[in-house]
Formats: sequence, C-alpha cells, structure tokens
Amino acid sequence: MNALGPRPDPLPLSERLMSYCVRAPVFFLATAFFGSLALAVSLFEKNGCWQHRIAKAWARAGVMASGAKVTILHGERLKARPAVYVANHLSYMDTPVIFSSLPFQFRIVARSGLFKLPFIGWWLRRSGQVSVDVGNPRASIASLVSAVRTLKSGMPLFIFPEGGRTETGHLAKFLNGPAFMAIRAQVPLVPMALIGTHELLPIHSSQVHPVPVTLVVGEPMETQGKTTRQVDEVTARLEEEIATLYYEHSWRKKPARDELQEQNGIDGHTETPAAGASGTAGVAGAGDLEAVSISRDLEELTEEARRS
Repeated sequence: MNALGPRPDPLPLSERLMSYCVRAPVFFLATAFFGSLALAVSLFEKNGCWQHRIAKAWARAGVMASGAKVTILHGERLKARPAVYVANHLSYMDTPVIFSSLPFQFRIVARSGLFKLPFIGWWLRRSGQVSVDVGNPRASIASLVSAVRTLKSGMPLFIFPEGGRTETGHLAKFLNGPAFMAIRAQVPLVPMALIGTHELLPIHSSQVHPVPVTLVVGEPMETQGKTTRQVDEVTARLEEEIATLYYEHSWRKKPARDELQEQNGIDGHTETPAAGASGTAGVAGAGDLEAVSISRDLEELTEEARRS
C-alpha cells in the first residue's frame, strides 16, 4: 500500500493493470451479487435490517477490492441514536467506507431520480432510504420533512452536504439540508471527515491508487433549542468542524479563505442552496451527490412544512 500523499499522474503501470484486471471486476461482481441478494431479501423484509447487513457486506468487499485500509478515529462517538451523520464527499469510494464503518443501521438521503431507476430504485424504496426531490422547491421541503420523520422514528440518517464530489480534494461549500433536518428533529449533527478517498479514487478516474483511508468522527453538535432561523449559522459551524478534522489529518494544507471561495465559485453574494442529497446509495454503489438547489425564503417554506 502507498503512503498517503499526492496521487501520481499517471499511475504506475502495475496499478493501472491491477485496477482494470482485478479491482474493478471484483468490485462490480460484488455489487451485482450483493445487490441481487438485497433485492431478493427486500421481497419479504419490511424493516431493512437484513438489507442493511448486506449493504455492509458489499461495502467491506468493495473496500477490500480497492486495496485500502480504513482506520476510524474516535469511533466511540458513533452511537446508534437518532442523529444526522455528515461527512465530506471526495470519491465514489466514500459510500463503501461509510457503510463499512458505521456500526449501526441508518438511512441515507438520496435524490429522487435514483428511485425511478430499475433495480437501484427498487432497492432504495424497499430498504427505506429517504428520497429528496431535486426539481421542485416545495417538494424538496416536503422531502426534508420526510427525513425528519425518519429521525423522529429513531433511525439515524447519513448525508453528504456538499452537493457533489470535490474535484480538488478540498472541501466544497456545504448546503444547509443536514442542519435543517437536525434542527427540525432536535437531534445532534455528527461531523465526520473522510481522508484519503480522493487519492484512492478521485472524480473522473477509474484507476485505483491504494492508500490508507481515515474516518475521523467529531464531537456531536447539539441542536436542542435551536430554530430553523439558525440553519445557516449551524451549517457554517458544521462546515468549520469538518474542515478542522479534515485538514488536521490530511497531507493537504487548508486553503486561505479567498482561495477557498474562488475554488467554490463564491462571490459573497450567492444564495445558499437549502439541501444536499446523496446520489450513491447502499449496495447500488452508483451515482453521485447532487445539490438540491431551491430558490427560497427559508422561513416561508419551513413555516408551510411545520403545518404538514
């Protein structure tokens, strides 16, 4: 295994051959096998417990196929309680790492378009994942309220907040969907940082570069007593917490504020989108995070949601 650091470009020939001839075929075979098994189990299981176990088995097989070794720091903070677990998004391998690392059953927030796809959509619906409508602002709020109901039922949620995989390896601007859900349900936000998956398999690449991967779990952020008027404030704090965890353990240096804003396309006057949703779900192992961009006066829309 390689040391964590800048990814070679191009990769050594041995790694390229290993990716195409061994790692990718094993990953796709594992996805087909565990996906079929999960779909079969979903025909008679209602609570998603066994489907989640199958998803964890798929994730462990995927991580093993990649050649990465995953280390969890502060794993004692991962508790099976209603909370919104949030991590930065660097790679297609983020989802396998999350499913293999979190030691309890949870649901992910996925864009509604995936629910319409054959096979993947069937599994998403039958396993109880949470859909967010990316095309309609008011439907997006209704979808977030559905996520809140999941939290209030006692099930933890996981979401990527950035709206997509970063191309640079640095954190992108966070959307405020996770904070909205946590505040509405009055449950903690748990910040987590993924380090190494960008070097392992960055966006637009199909070649794996095996490196150590670390999942750092931060201190839970309580939302008791906060209101939806504080969504942007809580989102800013969440982003800062994850950035701190990330740059403390990454070989990368934290960009200066102006440089980071330039990378994220922020001019200081851009309206903040209201939600992020995972486009990669469980054993489906495909798709990408997409922003749920809604034009909104958040107070007006959330007032309608409160009455639902």
